[in-house]
Amino acid sequence: MRVSTRGDYASRALLSLALHGAGSGPTTVRDIAERTGLPQPYLEQILLALKGAGLVKSKRGVGGGYVLARPPCEINLAEIVRAVDGPIALGDFGEPHTDGACDHEGQCVLLSIWHTVGNKMREQLENFTLADIAAMAAGNRPWPG
Repeated sequence: MRVSTRGDYASRALLSLALHGAGSGPTTVRDIAERTGLPQPYLEQILLALKGAGLVKSKRGVGGGYVLARPPCEINLAEIVRAVDGPIALGDFGEPHTDGACDHEGQCVLLSIWHTVGNKMREQLENFTLADIAAMAAGNRPWPG
């Protein structure tokens, strides 16, 4: 599985809010786009999806913009990716048979492996919160790996 451009952009946008949003009020799409280097029209679409998923809140008008809907320590990468890309899975292969009734040679074994690997990827993304990533970006915590 690859994290899509949408998933990457959504993560970068929310990281920007986590790094710059502590008590400073809403941040405009334009400011987020300038800080992250993301295209503003595409970023607007992504932020709407994130709003629909309950990860950000918006305020209209003068002084308006976006803020995180929850503290950064309560938002993880898996939630962000799911909000813009859908369920985290290695592929759309279906569930493995549990009764040994496979239709094709090796199918059940491979389905089980794809399912397990998809779960591991989701678990890894769940282990990184915006607070963790913001601390890494600020040099206050070691990078993974």
